[in-house]
Amino acid sequence: MFHVLRNSDGSIASLARSERPGGEMLADEHPDIQRFLGGKGGASGFNEADAEFVRVLEDLIDTLIMKNVIRHTDLPDAAQRKLMLRKGLRNRMHGALNLLGGDERLL
Repeated sequence: MFHVLRNSDGSIASLARSERPGGEMLADEHPDIQRFLGGKGGASGFNEADAEFVRVLEDLIDTLIMKNVIRHTDLPDAAQRKLMLRKGLRNRMHGALNLLGGDERLL
Protein backbone atom coordinates (compact mmCIF):
# COMPACT_ATOMS: atom_id res chain seq x y z
CA MET A 1 0.00 0.00 0.00
CA PHE A 2 1.08 3.52 -0.78
CA HIS A 3 0.03 6.73 0.89
CA VAL A 4 -0.76 9.18 -1.89
CA LEU A 5 -0.81 12.96 -1.97
CA ARG A 6 -2.61 14.46 -4.96
CA ASN A 7 -2.27 17.69 -6.90
CA SER A 8 -5.27 20.03 -7.29
CA ASP A 9 -6.06 18.35 -10.64
CA GLY A 10 -6.28 14.92 -8.97
CA SER A 11 -2.99 13.59 -10.32
CA ILE A 12 -0.55 12.00 -7.89
CA ALA A 13 2.01 14.44 -6.50
CA SER A 14 3.90 12.01 -4.24
CA LEU A 15 3.94 8.46 -2.89
CA ALA A 16 5.07 7.25 0.49
CA ARG A 17 4.94 3.98 2.41
CA SER A 18 4.25 5.87 5.65
CA GLU A 19 1.09 7.83 6.34
CA ARG A 20 1.01 11.50 5.32
CA PRO A 21 -1.57 14.06 6.53
CA GLY A 22 -4.18 14.89 3.90
CA GLY A 23 -3.51 11.84 1.74
CA GLU A 24 -5.16 8.54 0.88
CA MET A 25 -4.09 4.91 0.90
CA LEU A 26 -4.01 3.04 -2.43
CA ALA A 27 -2.99 -0.50 -3.33
CA ASP A 28 0.27 -0.98 -5.23
CA GLU A 29 -1.71 -2.26 -8.24
CA HIS A 30 -4.03 0.77 -8.42
CA PRO A 31 -3.99 2.26 -11.97
CA ASP A 32 -3.06 5.72 -10.64
CA ILE A 33 -0.03 4.26 -8.85
CA GLN A 34 1.07 2.31 -11.91
CA ARG A 35 0.65 5.36 -14.16
CA PHE A 36 2.66 7.53 -11.75
CA LEU A 37 5.51 5.03 -11.47
CA GLY A 38 5.63 4.36 -15.20
CA GLY A 39 5.55 8.02 -16.17
CA LYS A 40 7.97 9.27 -13.54
CA GLY A 41 10.85 6.84 -13.98
CA GLY A 42 9.33 4.30 -11.60
CA ALA A 43 9.33 0.54 -12.01
CA SER A 44 8.95 0.44 -15.78
CA GLY A 45 11.31 3.38 -16.20
CA PHE A 46 14.00 1.63 -14.16
CA ASN A 47 13.49 -1.63 -16.07
CA GLU A 48 13.89 0.14 -19.39
CA ALA A 49 16.95 2.04 -18.19
CA ASP A 50 18.47 -1.16 -16.82
CA ALA A 51 17.94 -2.98 -20.11
CA GLU A 52 19.56 -0.13 -22.03
CA PHE A 53 22.47 0.00 -19.59
CA VAL A 54 23.05 -3.75 -19.88
CA ARG A 55 23.31 -3.30 -23.64
CA VAL A 56 25.90 -0.54 -23.12
CA LEU A 57 27.93 -2.85 -20.87
CA GLU A 58 27.73 -5.65 -23.44
CA ASP A 59 28.96 -3.30 -26.16
CA LEU A 60 31.75 -2.04 -23.89
CA ILE A 61 32.91 -5.59 -23.13
CA ASP A 62 32.79 -6.50 -26.84
CA THR A 63 34.87 -3.41 -27.67
CA LEU A 64 37.46 -4.22 -25.00
CA ILE A 65 37.73 -7.77 -26.33
CA MET A 66 38.04 -6.64 -29.96
CA LYS A 67 40.82 -4.18 -29.01
CA ASN A 68 42.63 -6.95 -27.10
CA VAL A 69 42.40 -5.04 -23.83
CA ILE A 70 40.80 -8.09 -22.22
CA ARG A 71 40.10 -11.63 -23.36
CA HIS A 72 36.74 -13.34 -23.09
CA THR A 73 38.45 -15.92 -20.87
CA ASP A 74 39.59 -13.17 -18.46
CA LEU A 75 35.99 -12.88 -17.31
CA PRO A 76 34.59 -15.20 -14.63
CA ASP A 77 32.91 -18.35 -16.01
CA ALA A 78 29.45 -17.12 -14.98
CA ALA A 79 29.99 -13.82 -16.80
CA GLN A 80 31.22 -15.64 -19.93
CA ARG A 81 28.10 -17.84 -19.96
CA LYS A 82 25.75 -14.88 -19.44
CA LEU A 83 27.38 -12.84 -22.19
CA MET A 84 27.22 -15.72 -24.66
CA LEU A 85 23.59 -16.43 -23.75
CA ARG A 86 22.59 -12.78 -24.23
CA LYS A 87 24.53 -12.51 -27.48
CA GLY A 88 22.77 -15.62 -28.82
CA LEU A 89 19.36 -14.41 -27.70
CA ARG A 90 19.94 -10.97 -29.20
CA ASN A 91 21.02 -12.47 -32.53
CA ARG A 92 17.95 -14.73 -32.67
CA MET A 93 15.61 -11.96 -31.57
CA HIS A 94 16.80 -9.58 -34.28
CA GLY A 95 16.98 -12.28 -36.94
CA ALA A 96 20.64 -11.46 -37.45
CA LEU A 97 22.32 -12.76 -40.57
CA ASN A 98 25.47 -14.57 -39.56
CA LEU A 99 27.29 -14.49 -42.89
CA LEU A 100 30.75 -15.13 -41.46
CA GLY A 101 29.86 -17.90 -39.05
CA GLY A 102 30.68 -17.74 -35.35
CA ASP A 103 33.33 -15.74 -33.58
CA GLU A 104 36.23 -17.36 -35.45
CA ARG A 105 38.76 -14.85 -36.70
CA LEU A 106 39.52 -14.71 -40.40
CA LEU A 107 43.18 -14.37 -41.29
